[in-house]
Amino acid sequence: MNIRDDEPRYVISIAARMLNVQTHTLRYYEKIGIIEPSRSRGNIRLYSERDIIRLRQLKTLMNDLGINLAGAEVILRMGQRITELQRVIAELESEIKRLRQQ
Repeated sequence: MNIRDDEPRYVISIAARMLNVQTHTLRYYEKIGIIEPSRSRGNIRLYSERDIIRLRQLKTLMNDLGINLAGAEVILRMGQRITELQRVIAELESEIKRLRQQ
């Protein structure tokens, strides 16, 4: 993913159409904390490409694999945590390598 994947760009109606869901579904996901779209100055929800990817993953877990919403949310959060830990490990390995070279 690149830096621009976090750029807010899609209003809720466009995001819903891209995901083939209703806008109230996206509002519900926001309410329960699965997604946090950005807000414009006018308080309009704006979804990034990263948000869309996350919501597609959620849909896949639920629709294709039959996992309920709570389970899908746990899986997504675990995936995020694993990614964060992999980043930390890479940083630590880099630091170890740097220190060994001194």
